Order: sequence, then C-alpha cells, then structure tokens
Amino acid sequence: MHAETVQYNQSLAPADAEICSLLAREIDAGLPEAENRIWHAHPVWFLDGNPVVGYSKLKGCVRLLFWSGQSFDETGLRKEGSFQAAEARYMAASEVNLEDLRRWLGKARDIQWDYKNIVRRKGRLERLK
Repeated sequence: MHAETVQYNQSLAPADAEICSLLAREIDAGLPEAENRIWHAHPVWFLDGNPVVGYSKLKGCVRLLFWSGQSFDETGLRKEGSFQAAEARYMAASEVNLEDLRRWLGKARDIQWDYKNIVRRKGRLERLK
C-alpha cells in the first residue's frame, strides 16, 4: 500500500479509518498487480494506467467506487454518474461484506472500460475487457 494511502486513512476519524484500512488491505490483496496512489485527493488503484477501484470519505459514509462497476451485474453496487461507475457506501467496517468485495475485485480485473483515454476520445468510453 502506498504511504500516501496510509496517511489518508490515518487522517480520518477512527470509524472511517477502520473502513478505509479494511478496504485498502482487501484491494491490495485482491489486486496485487495494481498500482495504488492518491488521485484527485483519494486512494485509487490502477491496472495498466486505468483506474479500477478507489474510495473516498463522504459526509456520513465511505464510498467504494468501481470505475467499471455497472458492468459487473451486482445488486450490491449502485450506479454512480453518467459513465460505467458503480459504488457501495459504508458507515461501519462491519457493513463490508468481504465475500462480495473479493468477487467485485475479481470483476474489476476482468471487466474494464478505458477511462485512461476518455479525454482523448472526447468523453466516449470503450470496453477493454
């Protein structure tokens, strides 16, 4: 895990830090080949330069975001935004279903839309995998 991600997690209130630390450990374990860094002020994991999963502290919860999550066909993820992203929100670490999270991480590796080149394609997404 990147040092800045650890610092981000530690900067949060204890309950939020617990959620984020759990998510970070699981993401690192589930996507060991992914690059982790702070992107737009939040921890994000990238595969081949393409963002696949990250989380952020929102008012009242922690949001876990999968950039290609709408294509996962998972009832535990809700549509987010106008592209292919989907999210889950947590108010306590006990709400994180590890079985679901691990399955979603496998899908994040296998199902990707090309966010890395979205600007070059003028906002049009193409499926990679």
